[in-house]
Amino acid sequence: MGAGKIVQIVAVLVAVVAGLWSGFPEAAIAIAVLGAVAGWFVAEEDRQRILVTAIALSIVSAGLNDIPAVGAHISSVMGNLGALYAAGAITIILVTLYEKLKP
Repeated sequence: MGAGKIVQIVAVLVAVVAGLWSGFPEAAIAIAVLGAVAGWFVAEEDRQRILVTAIALSIVSAGLNDIPAVGAHISSVMGNLGALYAAGAITIILVTLYEKLKP
């Protein structure tokens, strides 16, 4: 298991724990940093999948609050995963742009 996979696992765990437990005040910065680092390790053939997943998570997370009893928790977890993937998507976009522009 490489460093990239470990960072991805830790990032998802932080996003899920922060979604279920509201006592994690630094969750937003931790998710953003871990998402950006995880985006650095994404293989070129997986980049498009990550970008589409980031868009899908940002759309889906808002509509889950209507589920009785667990909707708020699921929505919070999906929102954090969306933020995680969005940070990774920004890194992927910047890396791809660099690769296109380098001589």
